[in-house]
Amino acid sequence: MAELNYPLGEHNRADVRSQTGRAADELTIEGIRAGAITAADAAVDPATLRHQADFAERGGNPQLADNLRRGAELALFSDDDVLRFYDALRPGRSSVAELEAIAAELEAGGGERCSALVREAIVHYRRRGLIH
Repeated sequence: MAELNYPLGEHNRADVRSQTGRAADELTIEGIRAGAITAADAAVDPATLRHQADFAERGGNPQLADNLRRGAELALFSDDDVLRFYDALRPGRSSVAELEAIAAELEAGGGERCSALVREAIVHYRRRGLIH
């Protein structure tokens, strides 16, 4: 990949790919209408999110960079899994064991940062009496 410049969508469109390998320039309304482009073709590639995270970090926004890196990890999971993780993390929805299982699932699937965040949530939920 060539040297990337920010914003990616303006300076490096041809180098930014979806999870199915389509270049950003290929994602058009005409392609969608013709049925040549599906929702899967528009799913962001984790590498693009990691590039955005690098820009955020260099720009002095480490919190945004962390969020983008976690997003890159979550992009490896299905939409149904991500919604299940989200629902389970709502206070009072899951037990410690259930959240530990999700943390292990995330870690096994390449989501180390997300796994750590779930484990951090367990600590805070316990401290606030929101979980047993």
